[in-house]
Amino acid sequence: QVQLVESGGGLVQHGGSLRPSCASSVSITSINAMGWYRQAPGKQRELVAVIGKGGSYADSIKGRFTISRDNAKNTVYLQMNSLKPEDTAVYYCNAKRSTGLGTFYDYWGQGTQVTVSS
Repeated sequence: QVQLVESGGGLVQHGGSLRPSCASSVSITSINAMGWYRQAPGKQRELVAVIGKGGSYADSIKGRFTISRDNAKNTVYLQMNSLKPEDTAVYYCNAKRSTGLGTFYDYWGQGTQVTVSS
């Protein structure tokens, strides 16, 4: 069982920065991939960034957001710069962990609200 706790969201002006964090209850070196998703009102949840053996980003945030990890703290961060009103959403932390049977199980945090004012 993996528990994920996000923090660090908030209200920021257009062009500002935030760095939400996601703390895992287990060693993140035992997790195959960790990522951030977001869900805006009336929209589907979408992938923002993922980090595992490598990293990947959604086109809409490339060059503005950076995902990183601190294995010693079992924490993953999402540095968000040059924020835009369209980045407003609830941001969720995700962990994908192998079941050992060729599949992966998804764990989710409770989400942290990010609001960007124009």
